[in-house]
Amino acid sequence: MPDGGEPRGVASTTLVTLPNLITFARLCAVPLAFWLVIDHRLGMAFLLFVAAGVSDAVDGWLARRLGGNAVGAVLDPVADKALLVTMYVTLAAVNEMPDWLATLVVFRDLVIVGGVIVLGLIGSPVTIRPLFISKVNTALQIVLVALTLFLAGFGGPDAAVPGVALGMTLLTWLVGASTLASGAAYVWKAARVR
Repeated sequence: MPDGGEPRGVASTTLVTLPNLITFARLCAVPLAFWLVIDHRLGMAFLLFVAAGVSDAVDGWLARRLGGNAVGAVLDPVADKALLVTMYVTLAAVNEMPDWLATLVVFRDLVIVGGVIVLGLIGSPVTIRPLFISKVNTALQIVLVALTLFLAGFGGPDAAVPGVALGMTLLTWLVGASTLASGAAYVWKAARVR
C-alpha cells in the first residue's frame, strides 16, 4: 500500500485526490474559456482548450494508477461536457461556428440527460456506457472546436483557401451527422431495454 493508504487499484473514499483536483480545475476553467471566446481571445482559448485536454489525460492516468473514486467518476465527464458544450455555444455566439450545430450538440446532450432523469424517476434507472458512435462523435467535436479556435485565434491557414474551407465544412457536417447518430443510438438503446 503506497503511503499507508488504500491498496493500489482500489477506489479511494477520499474526496480530495490529485485526479479530482485536476478535474475540478478543468471544471473551473469553463467560465474562463467562455470569457476568452466572448472577448475574442481565441488564441488564448485554444491554449486553454489544449491544456484542458492534457489535464483530462493526466487525471485519467492518475486515477487508473492511484485508484479513482465515485466523485471523480462523476466529476470527470461533467467537466468534459461542460467545457465542450460551452465552446459550441460561445463559438456560435461569436459567429465562428454554425448556430444549427451548437443547437444540435446541446439538444443531443439534453435529450440524453433528460432521458436518464425521466427513466430514473419512473423507476427504470439507466447506466450510461459510451457507445462507439458516441466516442467517434466526441472525438470529432473536440477536433472541430480545436481547429476552429486555432484557425480563428492564430490565423492558421487562411480559411478562404479552398482546401481549408472545404475541410472545415466537411468536418462540421461530420460532427452534425455523428451527433444525430449518437443521440438516436442512445434513444434506440434506451427504448429497446424498456
